[in-house]
Amino acid sequence: MKLAIVRQTYNPNGGAERFVSRALNVLARDTEIDVTLIARKWENAAGWNTLTLDPPFRNRQAREEGFAAAAAAHFNDFDLVQSHERIPGASIFRAGDGVHAAWLEQYNRIQSPLSRWAQSFSRYHRYILNAEQQMFTHPNLRNVICNSRMVRDDIARRFGLSADKLTVIYNGVDTQHFHPDVRQLSLRAQLGIPDTASVLAYVGSGFARKGVATALKAIQPYQDVWLLVAGRDKHAAKFAKLAHKLGVAARVKFLGPVTDVREVYGSANALILPTLYDPFPNVCVEALACGLPLLTSHGCGAAEWITEGENGWVRDALDVAGYQQAIEAWLEGQRRGVDYAAAARATAEPYTLDNMARQLQTLYRELLS
Repeated sequence: MKLAIVRQTYNPNGGAERFVSRALNVLARDTEIDVTLIARKWENAAGWNTLTLDPPFRNRQAREEGFAAAAAAHFNDFDLVQSHERIPGASIFRAGDGVHAAWLEQYNRIQSPLSRWAQSFSRYHRYILNAEQQMFTHPNLRNVICNSRMVRDDIARRFGLSADKLTVIYNGVDTQHFHPDVRQLSLRAQLGIPDTASVLAYVGSGFARKGVATALKAIQPYQDVWLLVAGRDKHAAKFAKLAHKLGVAARVKFLGPVTDVREVYGSANALILPTLYDPFPNVCVEALACGLPLLTSHGCGAAEWITEGENGWVRDALDVAGYQQAIEAWLEGQRRGVDYAAAARATAEPYTLDNMARQLQTLYRELLS
């Protein structure tokens, strides 16, 4: 079986890229599958074939159009093409980034009226929306891999795809690498965080859309709650300023991009991600595997795994009071000895990388047969 996986570039902090890397590493061990990665740029490409396509571009729209055209020209060379980019003509699309229209609707909630008006004239967004429409309605599309039921249902509603074309395969995680033993990697001592403190971790880029402001406001009433913010954002200074304004700066550590995210998980008691829209972030399954309950939003696919008060809490992305109430419940549960770590770990344990690979392999063979 000649399989091509398409993802334009590699970002070590990107969830979609981490999924692709994990899938490639597992699929490359299958001797019945000849895997080729089609990419503009990728790091650490070993164990599989790589077709590098790097057409020149002058702006981000031209970047997307150029790569899409170059990649599509090779689609007929493979039995199956699994694209992680919105390129019409692929046999499989993995909707790891969700639906662009849904993302724009959620992002508009935090934009000014002027910004929303300007965005409506964006040629780039019009291009992505058009490519998405063409891709989901293209006759070559045989299946869409969705990483949450939220995304599956949204695609069915917006584009009219039948249930047999929509397959939910959740992100897999290395449950040995991400394990409650990461507590041994804790950074608390070097960060000056007391052992008795309750620590929330936030991991991700795009602070505005993933809710760092909400997280900062949520911890304000709780003097013993600390927040670790790990990730890259060009506006990080603005959020540090907000932390000072709220009077929580002494309890917030902006770590920037981290080399080993397990050190962050090992320093925390829970993960907070009040994201506006996230189909299913890898950080959620990683944190659960490390024994961290989740405080996340209805716009996050990981909310499907949450049982209120057992392994996490789910609120609207902008509901500061709701997150404050969730933190209060979490703190009270800790005082009562509730074992959130065990419940979180049990949630993630079935979603191993091997299980994910088996589901992908089954899908590929069903499509080829």
